[in-house]
Amino acid sequence: MELHDVWFVLIAVLWTGYFFLEGFDFGIGVLTKLLARNRKERRVLINTIGPVWDGNEVWLLSAGGATFAAFPEWYATLFSGFYLPLLIILLCLIVRGVAFEYRAKRPEEKWQTNWENAIFWTSLIPAVLWGVAFGNIVRGVKIDADMEYVGNFWDLLNPYALLGGLVTFSLFTFHGAVFAGLKTVGDIRARARKLALKLGAVAAVVALAFLIWTQLDNGDGYSLIAMVIAAVALVGAIVMIAAGREGWSFALSGVTIAAAVAMLFLTLFPNVMPSSLNDAWSLTVTNASSSPYTLKIMTWCAGIATPVVLLYQGWTYWVFRKRIGTQHIADAH
Repeated sequence: MELHDVWFVLIAVLWTGYFFLEGFDFGIGVLTKLLARNRKERRVLINTIGPVWDGNEVWLLSAGGATFAAFPEWYATLFSGFYLPLLIILLCLIVRGVAFEYRAKRPEEKWQTNWENAIFWTSLIPAVLWGVAFGNIVRGVKIDADMEYVGNFWDLLNPYALLGGLVTFSLFTFHGAVFAGLKTVGDIRARARKLALKLGAVAAVVALAFLIWTQLDNGDGYSLIAMVIAAVALVGAIVMIAAGREGWSFALSGVTIAAAVAMLFLTLFPNVMPSSLNDAWSLTVTNASSSPYTLKIMTWCAGIATPVVLLYQGWTYWVFRKRIGTQHIADAH
């Protein structure tokens, strides 16, 4: 296995980590409207991710940075061709972070309501757009012989990609509902489990349709195995949440996300961004990668830094592992 193959796998792992962690993060944001009945319950939900949401976004920065350094041609074509949706995602992440920090800075109801609305929309929009983006990457886009995207924004809104957006939205919201059941106590926990059952059923239908479509178009034996794992894990997650085993359900919903991401990257390889105009113009791990020396330096740096980051983030989750409820909220701010 060449170093560019190794970095393709590592980038897939980084995206898996991002979608696993930021997935329930986005889901909680959406649930502030779907699950919480009042301001105090919204604060409970926000507090479940308060200590970790910013750390979860480190995975996105790492995935983007690794793509820039390891596959500069991929990065350039992706970020120029998907400029508008990626800009919208970036703006949502900025506003979302500000909303978490500024929501309780003033007591006025209108002030807090506006920031709560911002949390909801800036969680929902990226949850959809990430699926649309990866749907287009897997399906292939209009790339010419100069490795440049020559399509437009509306080309990205095709049925396959839009279905991908529904998949990530439904999976992330289900993942968030399971996490809410895992991290809360009392009535909100019971309602989170009931809502998770409904969301899981919706996610199962749209995810299965998307994965089967992907398998029929670009799949092989390895991607079929990943698809089966994702389907079985999702059913298991629904069964476990119905049985009140939130921990097992959360782990299995995480396996679902990981297997689904693995399937997408397996269908891509050795391409990193297929051309829908001509297969010969597709970006691959070979023609889009940096020099072997650059990849070697990156491998050494990643080998040293990654364990430290993982240990620190794991410690953060351990410290803030306890459940919370409305009784832990002193006031409604």
